[in-house]
Amino acid sequence: MKYVYGPVPSRRLGQSLGIDLIPLKTCNWNCVYCQLGRTVPLVNERVDYFPPQEILDQAEEALATRESGEIDWVTFVGSGEPTLHASISWLIRQVKAITDLPVAVITNGALLYLPEVRTALSAADAVMPSLDAGTPDLYRKINRPHPDITFERLVEGLIAFRGEYQGRLWPEVMLVGGLNDTNQALRDLASVLRHIQPDQVHISLPTRPPAETWVRPPDEEALMRAQSLFGDVAKVVSPTEGSFDVSGYEDVVDAIIGIITRHPMSEEELKRTLAQWASGEVNQALTDLEASGKVQVIERYGMRFWTAAPGHYPDETRSQRTAPRRCH
Repeated sequence: MKYVYGPVPSRRLGQSLGIDLIPLKTCNWNCVYCQLGRTVPLVNERVDYFPPQEILDQAEEALATRESGEIDWVTFVGSGEPTLHASISWLIRQVKAITDLPVAVITNGALLYLPEVRTALSAADAVMPSLDAGTPDLYRKINRPHPDITFERLVEGLIAFRGEYQGRLWPEVMLVGGLNDTNQALRDLASVLRHIQPDQVHISLPTRPPAETWVRPPDEEALMRAQSLFGDVAKVVSPTEGSFDVSGYEDVVDAIIGIITRHPMSEEELKRTLAQWASGEVNQALTDLEASGKVQVIERYGMRFWTAAPGHYPDETRSQRTAPRRCH
């Protein structure tokens, strides 16, 4: 299916049926840690990037073919920022009309300052925005937003949404070593979180291939400090475990492209996911795809990661030259 995939294991939602509303990589942020690579160019226009009825038809078909217990959540999560799709409000409400499963939206939260976006997400059972910085300067360094998306608008939108929203608000904080894991940076973040008053705070680490090669997870001490400063609502989200459902693919090549377009994978993890095909067939498909330029292999953390060809990842030499100094 073009717009619906999975269920896939989610770090926070169990087995999640994903609904992808936008093309790779349509986003108004250019986060240093993004597993989908750099955003080139930044996009901040709300339009229907794909036909809403086609998206809904595929969601209905996917839900109808799954057994009870196979899916824990239906999740709107784009190859970028899903709230840029203008009809997300209609789609959330239509999906909730055809299933009793809870619906989540994973978003950067940057457009929640707009009343129409807050209304659009109000029907979801859980909304999981990003909040990686407690100051404008650090926000620009980590999330590298579109010029119209300021830190003040981000925080304003999150606070306003909390005041209106009846569902579960679960912000995600992605900790990057040397940027937002210092004592002061974490205190600034904790201050903003207290104003937002979320139900939970999910602390995540960049374990998938980040856009920038210099991105590293924080050390254990910083992780413990973050939990302490964020309070009882905070929890560290462990790396994803579980199986990716590839039953909808008859061809191993289609399966590879379909998976890594949304979830770049290490070579080991990808081969494990494709275990229903013979190892020789998988190895040949990977060799052919890499040679054809339809996929790309990037190195992060000393491992080979397979990702979609359109993704923009810098080379190692350039990244080392442009890596920021540690923040103190």
